[in-house]
Amino acid sequence: MDNRNYQYLDNNFDPEQTGGYTLLVSADANGFSFAVTDGNKLLLLSDRVDLGVLNLPGGDNELLFKNYRQRIIGVPNTGFTFIPVRVFNPEKAADFARFLDVKPSEKVFSQPLDADNQVLFKVRGDLINALAEKFDTKDVVFGAMGWIKAVAGDGPANQYLYLNVTGNLVEILNFRDGKLRFYNNFEFMNGDELAYFSTVVASELQLPDEAVTLVLSGDIIPDDENGSRLAKFFRRVEINTTCPVKLPKQLHSNSLLYLTALNLCGSSEEN
Repeated sequence: MDNRNYQYLDNNFDPEQTGGYTLLVSADANGFSFAVTDGNKLLLLSDRVDLGVLNLPGGDNELLFKNYRQRIIGVPNTGFTFIPVRVFNPEKAADFARFLDVKPSEKVFSQPLDADNQVLFKVRGDLINALAEKFDTKDVVFGAMGWIKAVAGDGPANQYLYLNVTGNLVEILNFRDGKLRFYNNFEFMNGDELAYFSTVVASELQLPDEAVTLVLSGDIIPDDENGSRLAKFFRRVEINTTCPVKLPKQLHSNSLLYLTALNLCGSSEEN
């Protein structure tokens, strides 16, 4: 076992049995968080870690590099497109990727999003290169994949808008009759901009503000500054209670949903 301090460590966690566990990593250019699960049970949760520690000498990262049954690494995108599965041809993935305006410094990945859609997404090359030093890039997945799957599996209502906030990035999700209808992400600087993007999406989807329920996860709760601002525009603002992994009582599922929902994902293909 390494010397790192963990946000949560289950008494039943055995560092010699990682071959039966799943490692979940949620990474961006500034750092990453990670968790270890056994089936749908959380065994270990780390605090935010700087990417640079991956290459530090010593045993602090020993646990990250053990043999796992599966590794799933969620990353943010710099651009994406959803393609209907019925028209997607894996042999033409490079042709579809041209719509993303890929820069030389970016990497492109492809993965089934759900039964109806394939997602092609590009990622900062420096992030992928940093991860590739220690991990297999075949384990990289579209960062929102798990969150989308978790919400879809919870029977989303047509008038619900799901918001996940990470720092100053909000991702907004909507379903119609159980099928993915809308997903996009927006950078915002304050509560007013967050409310603006939310109302614009609701308007584009022809969802009257008075009928919409906002369901929040990530770095936001209804009572904080951003959540309170949203409540000025929408009558119903709720916490996302979806919990794809069994958590101890002291942990809040809504703040960990983006990471723990990766447990629902598989791996992607780099193009």
